Amino acid sequence: MEKSSPSAIGPRDEQSTTARRSVWLRYLLLISIGLLAFNGLSPHYGPAHVFGVRPRPEHGDSWSHKNQCQQAPALFPTADDHLDRMFEYFSSAAFKNASILRLSGAVQVQTESFDDLGAIGVDERWNVFFAFRDYLKNTFPNIDNDLKLETVNTHGLVYTWQGSELDLKPLLFMAHQDVVPVEKETIDKWTFPPWSGHFDGERIWGRGSTDCKNTLIALMETVEHLLEAGFKPKRTIVLSFGFDEECGGNQGASHLASFLHERYGDDGVAAIIDEGAGYIEAFGRGFAVPGVTEKGYTDVEVSVRTPGGHSSIPTDHTSIGILSEIITALESKQYKTFLDDANPFLEFLSCGAEHAPEFPKKLKKLLRDHSQPKTCKGKPDYLAIEAAKISQEAKYLMQTSQAVDLIKGGAKVNALPEVATAVVNHRINIGEQPDTVYHHMSHLVRPIAAKYNLTLHAFDGQSDAPRSISLRAGQTLATAPVTPSTPGAAIPYTILAGTVRAMFGDDVITAPMMMTGNTDTRHYWALTQHIFRFAPGFIQEAETEMGSKIHTVDEHVAVENHFKHVKWYTLFVRNMDDAKLE
Repeated sequence: MEKSSPSAIGPRDEQSTTARRSVWLRYLLLISIGLLAFNGLSPHYGPAHVFGVRPRPEHGDSWSHKNQCQQAPALFPTADDHLDRMFEYFSSAAFKNASILRLSGAVQVQTESFDDLGAIGVDERWNVFFAFRDYLKNTFPNIDNDLKLETVNTHGLVYTWQGSELDLKPLLFMAHQDVVPVEKETIDKWTFPPWSGHFDGERIWGRGSTDCKNTLIALMETVEHLLEAGFKPKRTIVLSFGFDEECGGNQGASHLASFLHERYGDDGVAAIIDEGAGYIEAFGRGFAVPGVTEKGYTDVEVSVRTPGGHSSIPTDHTSIGILSEIITALESKQYKTFLDDANPFLEFLSCGAEHAPEFPKKLKKLLRDHSQPKTCKGKPDYLAIEAAKISQEAKYLMQTSQAVDLIKGGAKVNALPEVATAVVNHRINIGEQPDTVYHHMSHLVRPIAAKYNLTLHAFDGQSDAPRSISLRAGQTLATAPVTPSTPGAAIPYTILAGTVRAMFGDDVITAPMMMTGNTDTRHYWALTQHIFRFAPGFIQEAETEMGSKIHTVDEHVAVENHFKHVKWYTLFVRNMDDAKLE
């Protein structure tokens, strides 16, 4: 989670300071991994608003593209005494105390997932998920009694609450049961033990408290209390919980997505909500930033093979030395920075220009110029180049990234290394493809292969030829489809945005965002066009030095964040049930 303070990221003038820009750097880092969660603004609850009414922008000026970021009005569900009292109950001490115990108990179940897990049913480390399933069964009796639970690939969980109108597409919520492992050598570094679920009066501590058992338990609490209040959904509600998201989701989400696709078919689901981005303050304005797409992904293994021999009579350049030259060449030539028209970061900037009082004049001018017809496609994207100056994370919302993360070579200090290998991880920008990476790398490595009289095997399936350099693609994923966010349309994005305003007030602007990391939703693309990676809350603490320590020592969550998850999910379920979607 974030460690900065909630100051604005947009400069008041063209001389903005590095310190102010660094706040957004940390914000966007969290967006990149898709794990920001809310706490914060007081909820509002009142009569239903007419769908589709648009307020006027609060911060307009002479920019020629006003109304490109129209905001949905606060959207409240149809009044119902039982459900309205239930919503008020979420602010009570009784609910909060019970909720703290539920989340704390979930953290205490050690559902670690490891990269080297063996087959399910063979590797006993998978068995922790049986205990977690039992915990959910015992903690949420209404769900256990009234919803249909199906298990997929042993540990995947699908809860179905059948709606009364079968012609309505179901609403699907996702979360994952697994957490990243706690390294044994770090246990004594934790303020409270990592599996204690300790509550200190404000926060719950432990692995998974933020990523993402808080989301999973909030979803279960939402459904549990809707059942108790007598809610009868017209639209079917589905909860789908994977169990190896931290390892790519190949055993969990992949099987769950296939199971659900067989049941509902292509575009058979109204919308999906999964973990993801949440709230940032930018240019003097607060923004809810649901992730509506994800960057693509590819790993490339680079292997250099040269003759071995005794190190007392070395060759001028060993395989490790040549590999080092390749790495230097790759890192010295970054990918192009550009802002594709389909990139939601462009829409976010448009929202900033229209609604944020501190949006930089230079960016606004470049944004206006960017909207004009392109007469020379080879011309630099000056808008992207300027926006990239805000932070390193902003840059990588508009550029394919490359990171040399793994390297291996050599077996003995007195023997020349015959093979040296590195793995380069790429997150692919909107507007580019995996082939962009393959062409780029081949172009840079080819002259190095010729320089050392080595044969280049670039993505041709040959990776063990002697006296060669081979490039081999590993795990690969294209950029995700972009969720529609057309202003004023009767689509799930509008319902989400209206629910945000109902929960957090009119001062919050909803703007789409791209995530540079990937969630389990990458397996669910065929089910719907409307996928949101969204954590509905704002943690004030996330702006402090403490942060929430996702994936590291002292992970914790502010309980006010958790309570607001439950409130937002409840409003969204009811609003989607009322909605007449296109």
